[in-house]
Amino acid sequence: MCFDLDSTPPVPAISGAAVSHEALVLEAADGNRFAAFVAAPEEHARVGVVILPDVRGLYRFYEELALRFAERGYAAVAFDYFGRTAGAEKRGDDFEYMPHVQQTTPESVQADVAASVAALRSPGCETIFTVGFCMGGRHSWLAAASGHDLAGAIGFYGRPGPGNDGSPGPAQRAAEMTAPILALQGGDDPGIPVDESQAFDEALTAAGVEHEVVVYAGAPHSFFDRKYEDFAADSEDAWNRVLAFIERYS
Repeated sequence: MCFDLDSTPPVPAISGAAVSHEALVLEAADGNRFAAFVAAPEEHARVGVVILPDVRGLYRFYEELALRFAERGYAAVAFDYFGRTAGAEKRGDDFEYMPHVQQTTPESVQADVAASVAALRSPGCETIFTVGFCMGGRHSWLAAASGHDLAGAIGFYGRPGPGNDGSPGPAQRAAEMTAPILALQGGDDPGIPVDESQAFDEALTAAGVEHEVVVYAGAPHSFFDRKYEDFAADSEDAWNRVLAFIERYS
């Protein structure tokens, strides 16, 4: 798991910001019903963000992150991956997620991304970004090649290479991407070698995709965590890059 269950995003809350939030169930085109959490500013949001969690799916960290986006004027939907195999109900901290991770497919994740995008467009969001973490970082980049008409796709410590099943990863699908890419990678992540991130950078360049691949030297997987005080500067820089990326392409 990328975060401890009591972790929170290393992003300051904006005191007094007027936001609303609710848990809801969305439905994908294939009939899958899945859990989601939406947060929105009081005033109409023109820009929306779809949040793709790590391997555990939807839990507190990503609900809090949705609130942080809403406080800054963006509507946000964080969604769960496991409606097809675990249902749409709230789950306890003892949830064994890996058997469900193993049953996801790139196609099923993108079907749920499409439903999440639609949930943001229906109240009037005109410009949509994705932002994902770990497994979600990979699928966030893949979303840029999946016909969602995104303005940009952001990933934190996602694997850009081929999947364990041999399926093409973001680097292999770079030529299909129709939105700018931001990749925020740990330089000391044993699961994602730096040369794999560099290969992603090169593939995006060769495909003519606007992008930025940032590797934080010495940072581990999941460095974007309030508990990781040693990497607070990297987290702050990464968050500022996320906000600047959204502002640039909105």
